[in-house]
Amino acid sequence: MHFALTDEQELIRRTMREFAEKEIAPRARHVDETGEFPHATFAAMARTGLMGLPFPEAYGGAGADTVSTAIAIEEVARVCGSTALAYAAHMGLGSAPIYMFGTEEQKQQFLIPAARGDYLGAFGLTEPHAGSDAGATRTTAVLAGNEWVINGQKMWITNAPLAGHLIVTAVTDPDRGKHGISSILVPQGTPGLSFGKHEPKMGLRGSVSTAVMLEDVRVPKENLLGTRGRGFAQFLQVLDGGRIGIGAMAVGLAQGAFEAAVRYARERETFGKPIGAHQSVANLIADMEVGLQTARLAIYHAAWLKDQERPFSREAAVSKLYASEVSERVCRDAIQVFGGYGYSQEFPVERMYRDTRLLTIGEGTSEILRGVIAQSVLGLR
Repeated sequence: MHFALTDEQELIRRTMREFAEKEIAPRARHVDETGEFPHATFAAMARTGLMGLPFPEAYGGAGADTVSTAIAIEEVARVCGSTALAYAAHMGLGSAPIYMFGTEEQKQQFLIPAARGDYLGAFGLTEPHAGSDAGATRTTAVLAGNEWVINGQKMWITNAPLAGHLIVTAVTDPDRGKHGISSILVPQGTPGLSFGKHEPKMGLRGSVSTAVMLEDVRVPKENLLGTRGRGFAQFLQVLDGGRIGIGAMAVGLAQGAFEAAVRYARERETFGKPIGAHQSVANLIADMEVGLQTARLAIYHAAWLKDQERPFSREAAVSKLYASEVSERVCRDAIQVFGGYGYSQEFPVERMYRDTRLLTIGEGTSEILRGVIAQSVLGLR
């Protein structure tokens, strides 16, 4: 067993950390307080070649592996959760399905500009009545001549109004249940495509999440992504990879909160000594370190399995579940280390705690993931 990162992976960590410290961290508080999407940050990421990290150079990417991509997301989340969520959703949800299932023509038309960072990608799966039960999709797509006519509504779609394209799931064969759901590419600006308001959220306020309305949206029949009726199976595969990204984001947020708590525990004095010298605070720091190390190893292991083209669905679920719950505990305990100051927006741990709360919900709730893991272990439904 070899636990060291490769030279390339170390380089990506250094590059992304330097970029995050210089370009992302100074804007993080402003992004949170105003809810403004950090357009300048993503333009800089595109210039640096970071927007298509996991895709081959032939399609505008950098050809990095899954471990490297997880490291990059982790480093962004360490300083800004909003930026990390938009970044992870762009690569893992808005772009990866095209690389996984798309035709060469679709990759040329949609993947290359997304990987270059010309625009963001988005994935429309969740609906008002269909969150965890994504098989209950009601959005429909009817083939009329050479066009798909799409009608329906999506909710909580990250990057939607900013994206150059959306991948939407829709029922194309209503008599086939889950086997009648397909994925279709919808370019931005298509008539009938509109968006709701930027949802005011508890955290991750700079990540744009909106409703998507599709009213007689017409796209060429060639915009079908993969095989008709395979949309449900496709998005299960996509979500496996996405869980690694969200788990990496959880590790990054926890790392940022942990580092802030360690600095404060060294500097703040009570009763004549740093608070970190008091056993109650020291124990909090120790527990944070244990959780962080374990979560990071779990995420990297799942990513490594994916890179080795070995089964990784269970490991993705395990690592995302564990990392998201560890992150919530670490961010909570970081506030405890800061005491009253931790409850103030003057310090970043308050923001990180709000940001990490979503991660036990998105990309599979903790409850759903426990079901996925138990089913995998027991072989029972």
